[in-house]
Formats: sequence, C-alpha cells, structure tokens
Amino acid sequence: MTRALTTYLDRLTAALSTATAPEPPDAEAVLPDRGITGDVDTQGDIPDLSFLSGAREDHLGVAICDVDGEITGAGTDHQFPMQSISKAFAYGAAIDLHGMDYVDAVVDEEPSGEEFNALSLDPVTKKPKNPLVNIGAIRTHAMLGTTKDERTQRLRAVLDAAAGRPLTPHPETWQEELKSADRNLALAYILRAAGSMTEDATDVVGGYIEGCAVLTSVTDLAVMAATLASGGTNPLTGEKVFSRVAARQVLSVMLTCGMYDNAGDWVSDVGLPAKSGVGGGIIAALPSRFGVASYAPQLDLHGNSVRGTFFFERLSTDFALHMLDGVEPRELEECARELMEVGTHP
Repeated sequence: MTRALTTYLDRLTAALSTATAPEPPDAEAVLPDRGITGDVDTQGDIPDLSFLSGAREDHLGVAICDVDGEITGAGTDHQFPMQSISKAFAYGAAIDLHGMDYVDAVVDEEPSGEEFNALSLDPVTKKPKNPLVNIGAIRTHAMLGTTKDERTQRLRAVLDAAAGRPLTPHPETWQEELKSADRNLALAYILRAAGSMTEDATDVVGGYIEGCAVLTSVTDLAVMAATLASGGTNPLTGEKVFSRVAARQVLSVMLTCGMYDNAGDWVSDVGLPAKSGVGGGIIAALPSRFGVASYAPQLDLHGNSVRGTFFFERLSTDFALHMLDGVEPRELEECARELMEVGTHP
C-alpha cells in the first residue's frame, strides 16, 4: 500500500471535508450518489463533550492498517476519546478471561433496535441485549475483575496491547462524563435490581467511563481494528491480544450491533464489522486483510460520525469490500491504481 492508495485517501478526505460547509455543496464534490443537505442527519453536530479534547469542524482523518502492519492514512491524526469503541475490546477481554459460554450467559449477542443508552433489559433472561450498548458494556466491564483497580488495569492493558503503545485517558472528558453519569448509573442499578450484577454500581460505571475517555488517534484505531482482523494478534508488535475465538466473536457482534440502531443500514451499505464512538471515531475490519478507521467529530442522530459513514460507504463501493458482494477482495494498492487510471477516483 503506497502511492496510489495514499492519493486515493487524500482525495477522498479532501472531498468529504466539504461536509461541514455552511451551504450545501455540490453533490459531486462529496459523493457521486449522495449529497450533503445540511440537516443534522447528513451534516451532523459536534457534541459539547468533544470540544473538551479539541475537536474542530475541519477535523477529518482516515487510516488503514493491513495484517502485515503496513499503515496508510490521510488527514488529521488528532487524538480524541475513543468512547464506545472501547466496548468491543472490553468484550474480547471478558471472553478471554471467562470463556465464551460464561460471557454469553451474562450478556446476549442480539441487536437491540434501541438507542445506545436505552434503559432496557431482557424481561425474561435479565440479560442486556448485547455488549455494545451501554447497559451491556457496563455489565461486560464488571466482568473484567473483582475490584475497580483490577478491572481498570485489565481494560487498559488490552487497549494498550491492541494499539501497540501506551494509551491514557483524557482527564477533562473523563471528569465531565463522571459529573453527568446519572443515566449510566441508572443502567447499573437496573442490572443490580434485576440480580444481573452484584458489583458496586458507582465503581463499575466509573471504570467504564474511564475506558471510554482513553485517547486514540485514527492511526491507533486502525491498528486496533487490524488486531481484530488478524485473529487477535497486533500486526505491529506481534503480541497476541485476543484468542481467535474472542476476536471472531467481537467482529461478529460488531457486524450486527456495532452501529447501534443504524446497524441494518450499515450492513447493507458498507458490509463490514464496525464500531462507532460518540468521540467521532469508527473502526471496521475485513477479516484476515486489514483494519480501517475514520475520525470526524460531527455526529448524526444515531451517534455515528457523519463523514466517517460517508467515507466507509465510498471505500466499500470503490474497493468492493462488502462481505456479501460475492467477489474476492483485491489488493488495495492495485485497485487504487486502477481507480486513478480510469478516472473514477474521488
């Protein structure tokens, strides 16, 4: 992955940067089949919380890391809180700690069809629908150890290993989220009231929020996605972060539940396992090939990055990455070179 792919990513990020223009830009300047109209669904808003870590309207970055550790990127490498992307890695850690059968008995793996912070629990099983909505992620975090410190250390160790470098939380984001944690605390108390969790609600929510506040760049996230794509091994360090069973299960749940109540549209339009975060990041993976990440802080009504979604839709179409396309995925550099030659590049 060298020159042609870099050119492709540069051009696509430049085209997508018009998504924050105050007036609706020409549709051809962004995507040939989908314009930007300016409403919250297609242009997006930056949450107040994101401004604490320096989010700007012109921030847009993308990166691809293949399973051999080669990285290609474009745009900003600004560091931002990973937010709900951490849920996927906590889930993998819980599976490797306790085994798939135990984790499946505690947290289900079904799409919820509800908003990510819904106050819901299955009325029969008393299990959260999946580990990628808040109530499921809180219950998953509780499985990472018997004490708050043990849970925090295990999650941080997994995040560091997946990124291939030490990561740290953003203090301002962490503290601000703790101040407004009432809804997440309510979810934790619902779990306790249902008999689904015995750990202290405040401790569990505090550790969960700290994990969400961990700072990553789009390059870090691409490496983390590639770690999942490679069956659990970090392609830069060679460290075995997850078992193959855990990596496969994380990707499976990402495919069906990773984009919240927009997961169906995502699977139809992009067709890759993915996880978003309200910090503006999205990760996706093509198993055995590569991980991809995007960062743009404007969010749609589902809490997903608007320009990140556009990026993945275009990338999937141009490179035939949809898992159900029925064609063999091609080498990215070769395909990018052809796109340049025939003039169908961004």
